[in-house]
Amino acid sequence: MCVCVCVCVCVWLLDNEDIRVMMQGCSMVKVRSSRWKKSRNLRLLEDGLTVWCESTKSSRKAQARQTFAVTEVECVREGCKSEALRRLSGSVPENQCFTVVFRGARKSLDLLCPCEDDAQRWVRGLRTLKERVANMTQKEKLDQYPARYLRRADQNQDGKMSYDEVKWLLQMINIDLSEQYARSLFKRCDRSGDGRLDHIEIEEFCRELLRRPELDAVFRHYSSNGCVLSTAELRDFLGDQGEDASLNHAQSLILTYELNDWAQKNLFMTQNGFTMYMLSRENDVFNPDHARVHQDMSRPLSHYFISSSHNTYLTKDQVTGASSTEPYIRALNQGCRCVELDCWDGDKGEPVIYHGHTLTSKVPFKEVIETIAQYAFKASPYPIVLSLENHCSVEQQAVMAKHLRTILGRKLLTKPLSDQPLRELPSPEDLKGRILVKGKKHTPHLSQLGKTGSSASFSSSSEDELASSTKSTPKKEPAKVCAKLSPELSELVVYCRSVPFRGFGSVSELPPNEMSSFSESDALRLIKDSGKLFVRHNSRQLSRIYPSGQRLQSSNYDPQEMWNGGCQMVALNFQTAGEQMDLNQGRFLPNGRCGYVLKPSFLCSPTSNFNPENTGGGPGHIPTQLTIRIISAQQLPKINTDKMSSIVDPQVWVEIHGVAIDNTRDKTHRIDNNGFNPRWDCTLSFQLQVPELALVRFVVEDHDHTAKNDFVGQFTLPFTSVRTGYRHVHLLKADGSSLSPATLFIHVKVARKGVPVKTVSERMAAAKGKA
Repeated sequence: MCVCVCVCVCVWLLDNEDIRVMMQGCSMVKVRSSRWKKSRNLRLLEDGLTVWCESTKSSRKAQARQTFAVTEVECVREGCKSEALRRLSGSVPENQCFTVVFRGARKSLDLLCPCEDDAQRWVRGLRTLKERVANMTQKEKLDQYPARYLRRADQNQDGKMSYDEVKWLLQMINIDLSEQYARSLFKRCDRSGDGRLDHIEIEEFCRELLRRPELDAVFRHYSSNGCVLSTAELRDFLGDQGEDASLNHAQSLILTYELNDWAQKNLFMTQNGFTMYMLSRENDVFNPDHARVHQDMSRPLSHYFISSSHNTYLTKDQVTGASSTEPYIRALNQGCRCVELDCWDGDKGEPVIYHGHTLTSKVPFKEVIETIAQYAFKASPYPIVLSLENHCSVEQQAVMAKHLRTILGRKLLTKPLSDQPLRELPSPEDLKGRILVKGKKHTPHLSQLGKTGSSASFSSSSEDELASSTKSTPKKEPAKVCAKLSPELSELVVYCRSVPFRGFGSVSELPPNEMSSFSESDALRLIKDSGKLFVRHNSRQLSRIYPSGQRLQSSNYDPQEMWNGGCQMVALNFQTAGEQMDLNQGRFLPNGRCGYVLKPSFLCSPTSNFNPENTGGGPGHIPTQLTIRIISAQQLPKINTDKMSSIVDPQVWVEIHGVAIDNTRDKTHRIDNNGFNPRWDCTLSFQLQVPELALVRFVVEDHDHTAKNDFVGQFTLPFTSVRTGYRHVHLLKADGSSLSPATLFIHVKVARKGVPVKTVSERMAAAKGKA
């Protein structure tokens, strides 16, 4: 009930002193640098979800207003914790400063308050609102969706809405009702007959809009009387869903989601309770058991896919983009476990990080290490690898080693965990809370054996990159590749020693702590020409893949092809949104988003016969049929917000990303002029040969007759995390953040060799049992 929820939220807000102060507003200073400081008035609007940031100058476009939603805020940092505020440290009171960090590409907001009390109230208030939003049910979010626009649609602010104002509301919430139906619905809700809807009548109007006939149909199918579900009937529904079909589970759902006191007391579920359950995260297409660390974390590092970032310091492209500590924070908070540091000599003996021989800005190495120390294990307790691309002089390498030791302290791994000869890499569990350095390790050449001295022929950790001319280094630069390696830095390399790839010899002959980097083209060539050997190599050795140097705009390659070959560190430009990062987010969605995902067993054996280019009948070959019925969508956002008359014409693609034979996509038909509650009832079917490697990607587009379709939202997850039955898909924006309350409603079936199996996990277990 949209209006009631909105009023309820506001009453709750007014009980909080910090929120009341935020609603009264506060004059602050927005800071970008020591020279750029502007006065701003910030005020929390009545919806409790939107902050209005207004310029105090009235001359520019009639006081240009800018807002941000609490749902866009990733975190709030107290004090001088941003780069801009850190540079002002000492010249501004730290206890009066805070930073609002947003999800996606939006720049952070650095603010200086007039006093410490104001800063504390805004920090606490924003965090309270974030927590409140995070704990809202999907039903509350759905109810608030039209309510958010009511105030804007009520143009004369009299608390009532005319038919014209209602039509404008409908356009804002992305629904194009027929004139006849809209007038009929308006007239039916206008109980007073005065041609205007009051709050109660608006509530009824919104309730009608939010009706879910397709959910009602599922409810009636299982209900014997069409009014309630008994515990036994709900249990039958759960059994068909492939879930725990016990009476205890059915009863717990009724006690959790049923709002009607009588029904809850008598252990019945009404239609409203069923709707709330179906919209909850508990009914998500993604298996909630996989939202925690559920895999064996005691295997060698080489047995895991490891979330990895390339050029982590860049905010945009690798030619003119800014270098910053902020991308490290974003990557680490996403569970990334391998970050890259391109290190060069800086002024005053302090090394810097940037993309060499380009116009990218520089960030001090020390600041990056301080940032990594602070954020390393907030999202995941498992080990982080610092991939050093080292272009520094011996003197500044020593400074790097000093900073690593002093700043990271006991987190930094400086010696092997055991004195015993290394037979295999340690596990993520063994290395919990530790930071590893990947780079060159001092090893004298044969010609130098027996000679004194501590230097050796050395190149950066990306020696192969320079050799294959895939980096943007001038032609004369390779002459400078041979340099001396600081013994202090060399000592810090333990389990991730960078070496050039020397071909596929006997796997057992290679020390497990040696690893190589491959350009995307080199890796693809090895997968296509020697796929089986590359898989065996990657069962024991770590491999890092990096994008071609020709990707000047920091675009990304397809990571799936590399995962098919068992490559662990498939490094992508995290700052570049798109399909490739969607796949990366989907790959590392399970296992608690900890950044480590156990590879399928056929990618972990040194004698594996799996060939990603020829999978027919071999290991991992489990012919499986996936059938997905796209039923409907809910509350898709407007794409062209500049045109009020522009309504989404949605269509849905379902894509399979896996081994070559499994790669395919199919789509629904389009629905014209309805982004609010489009209905397809379209069935798509897919044959999978190697399901354990497959990712399923749902993409919603706005169909366009004259140009490329606009992206609306997507969600990607591993096939092994897909749940069967009636499910909701909670869509994400292009930058990977939530598009709530936008969802797809689908039905999923999985069958192996024509025999239906209730859950994907059961099918996998059955398949392994027969292997």
